[in-house]
Amino acid sequence: MQFHLNGFRPGDPAVLSDESAAADGTTPSEVDVLIVGCGPAGLTLAAQLAAFPDISTCIVEQLEGPLQRGRADGIACRTMEMFNAFGFADRLLREAYWVNETTFWKPDQQQPEHIARHGRVQDVEDGLSEFPHVILNQARVHDFYLELMQRSVHSLTPHYARQLTALTTDDSMVDDVSAYPVAATLVHHNGTETVRAKYVVGCDGARSAVRNTIGLTLQGDAANQAWGVMDVLMVTDFPDIRMKSLIQSSNQGSIVVIPREGGYLVRLYVELGSLEAQQRVSDIDVSPELLIDKANAIFYPYTLDVKEVAWWSVYEIGQRLCERFDDVPDSQRGQRMPRVFIAGDACHTHSPKAGQGMNVSMRDTFNLGWKLASVLRGQAAPALLDTYTAERHKVAQTLIDFDREWSAILAGRPNADTDTTDDAGISAEFQNYFIKHGRYTAGTAIQYDTSLITGIPDHQHLAGGFELGTRFHSAQVTRVADGKPMQLGHVAQADGRWRLYIFADNCAPEDPQSAVGALCDYLMQHPQSPLNRFATINTRMTRNDSQSDIDALLDVRVVYQQHWRDVVLATLPSLLLPRKGRYQLIDYEKVFCADTDVNIFDLRSIDRTQGAMVLVRPDQHIAHVLPLTSHHALAEFFAGFLIERQVS
Repeated sequence: MQFHLNGFRPGDPAVLSDESAAADGTTPSEVDVLIVGCGPAGLTLAAQLAAFPDISTCIVEQLEGPLQRGRADGIACRTMEMFNAFGFADRLLREAYWVNETTFWKPDQQQPEHIARHGRVQDVEDGLSEFPHVILNQARVHDFYLELMQRSVHSLTPHYARQLTALTTDDSMVDDVSAYPVAATLVHHNGTETVRAKYVVGCDGARSAVRNTIGLTLQGDAANQAWGVMDVLMVTDFPDIRMKSLIQSSNQGSIVVIPREGGYLVRLYVELGSLEAQQRVSDIDVSPELLIDKANAIFYPYTLDVKEVAWWSVYEIGQRLCERFDDVPDSQRGQRMPRVFIAGDACHTHSPKAGQGMNVSMRDTFNLGWKLASVLRGQAAPALLDTYTAERHKVAQTLIDFDREWSAILAGRPNADTDTTDDAGISAEFQNYFIKHGRYTAGTAIQYDTSLITGIPDHQHLAGGFELGTRFHSAQVTRVADGKPMQLGHVAQADGRWRLYIFADNCAPEDPQSAVGALCDYLMQHPQSPLNRFATINTRMTRNDSQSDIDALLDVRVVYQQHWRDVVLATLPSLLLPRKGRYQLIDYEKVFCADTDVNIFDLRSIDRTQGAMVLVRPDQHIAHVLPLTSHHALAEFFAGFLIERQVS
């Protein structure tokens, strides 16, 4: 985190708001982006857009106030990487339960009416991420986002107790980038409000009013299973109560045990059985007492003495998906600009047991947020917005397929005598599927296809460990200016900027003829370089900054192969020591060297002779891998969606 760029300011550097920015409680009449829904997807989007002083955002919620308890709790490794870009991963790690191992239980071979442990596996494979898989109440995730929004230049806060009753789009205005073509009617305690917006994003859940207004429906399997969920404080003799555990009994059903933060709370997902055709969970008489009795039957011979039920619910398992995630029919794709989007449960629903719902929903809007910001700020053409549906629909379909298979496995009946196990005694079907999809559940297996913003892998061999379309897989490096060991990926903030990581060739850093030097000279001086050709807008998250720094569009970092003590900063290209802000201070945090113990060049299979450029999108996914000499190719990639700088 860097601060004091435009003058010393005492106090918490993360607080950018002032009293004059505080909302007066009424919704604005016009806004750039209206977000409907204060769930994880809506708050992720709001927090990202709040970073931009020149974008107006309004977020509304039909509930009376912030979420307090219940709902989702699993936070995948990839989501933690995203939270790090928002600046609160470290705080979350201190509170959360860390999932280290998963244990598997099934009927005992000698006494099938008893359950017995049949194995355990490491929950996340080594090296998959610098962050663990953790568990934390969804309400606390909301708290972190709400605090971040409040600290922003806008002092953005939600408008609660607002229900969307109508949404209309003026078709004559949809292709005018400066227009406010969408009108939202909101009902609250004191009457009705109308908000006109350039864009509306529905993050309002499975019964989404926004989705209904644009004529989309959730399609897929009808619910055929019912599960209960409860957060409890209890006394038990079950030995793995502080381990994530998957339990299959012989004839009483299944349970998923999720230890919660704080050392005492535990979440239990309890299988209730199949639903009849057209039957809903609302037709079943379910109570906390029923769930406790059912859990005790499954846990036998172990017992649960529940002292308090902090929250409970019952839900149906059904996998459903919308055909698209915006208001542009396929027949009109490319002919008109999308103005209304949906995200999260508004466009895909499934069971919660794989811990993917909240994670995928937040990554929906992390994908969308920077694209909206780029278009609103005049950096990118509106065609960029079409990539949201293209990229996230495929992710959601994969989630639906995974959830269908996983739910079937959990609901299946094991056979204590015939169910095969591996050498560790783990149920083979459980273990194989769990390990096979470990990277998917960690959120690291997502790979976007070639598009406007993901290049062709012609030069993938130069950096095999940074596969195009996947998230940037961080590794430790050493910062030259102060010798600080750190994760390279942690330089990225959720600020809408692209990152260009230059992995140096084997020339000496001070060599003026090196490929790194030539690339930096091109980026600084050539009129066709991305820094000079395309619109650059200041992205610093402060209210009074007016100038645009050289890295406002593209944040350039270099990683040399030499030891950090052998690199002399004064001999490096000026782009790597840029002058910024009103005082033209020097940024010393652009230059790194490979760690001597775990070398990033070896770890990520980077060509040591030629080096490589690794271009990373604002949502941390890899857009391109290019040779250090491919200056023109870098510029032309950006030309596919960015807007040329206007010269007056």
